Amino acid sequence: MSNRTHNALAFATAGIIVAVALPLGVALAAVQEGDHAGKNADEITDFLSKQGYEVEEIEVEDGKLEANVVLDGKEYEIYIDPETGNIVKIEEDD
Repeated sequence: MSNRTHNALAFATAGIIVAVALPLGVALAAVQEGDHAGKNADEITDFLSKQGYEVEEIEVEDGKLEANVVLDGKEYEIYIDPETGNIVKIEEDD
């Protein structure tokens, strides 16, 4: 295989990897348990909005801050420990 052919194949392979990885990167941008979201409604709303979530409501439930959010048409409940500001639980809302 010539050097030119090898370089062309390497470039094509890199393009395929990027084309596959970019959509996955968007999916991985969603928040995870353990992420620091904030200790009050303003901080949490700002954090989640920057991650692409539409924040509908934040309320206190069972000693945790519960953020009702929408991402890509799906509704979620994200629970945050008000002492640490960390996400402790994420549930898809039925």
